[in-house]
Amino acid sequence: MLVLAGCGDERRDAAAPGGTYTVDVRRATFPSRQHLAQRSALVISVRNTGRRAIPDLTVAVRGFTDRSGGPRDAQLGRDLWIIDRGPAGAATAFEDTWTAGRLEPDATATLRWAVTPVVAGTHELSYEIAPAAVGGGRAQLARGGVARGSLTVQVTDAPTATRVDPRSGAVQRRE
Repeated sequence: MLVLAGCGDERRDAAAPGGTYTVDVRRATFPSRQHLAQRSALVISVRNTGRRAIPDLTVAVRGFTDRSGGPRDAQLGRDLWIIDRGPAGAATAFEDTWTAGRLEPDATATLRWAVTPVVAGTHELSYEIAPAAVGGGRAQLARGGVARGSLTVQVTDAPTATRVDPRSGAVQRRE
């Protein structure tokens, strides 16, 4: 007796959302000047300005590492920032990709990362918004452009000027 098992002809992403979703990147902030080993916050807020819900708002951030090749590159590169804490409940199986879930029309999702720079120099982070982690859908801005951007950061190896208050023990940083 011969038994054959097949996967069928259906694509795994067949149920993934397609089409175009309109968004507004309300906020994309990251301190442009940072010090080694000093934690900073990357914040990206996205508003759904379209008429239908975004199935699973996805944000891809590139630049936390300096990998020179693509996803099949054997060289892993080095970390430029350590991700101390990613957006709550937003982790995915995809590298450098987080999801915020369903986003209704006129609603805003804010994703926040706590990161620590570990390599001095000038670095660039880029981000891109999508309606889901898989599928053919795309997010666009109101004027039709792709929903993406970049942030340039100068990381210095000079220590931050700090002072410890002798009474309270509080650490005060001065730039």
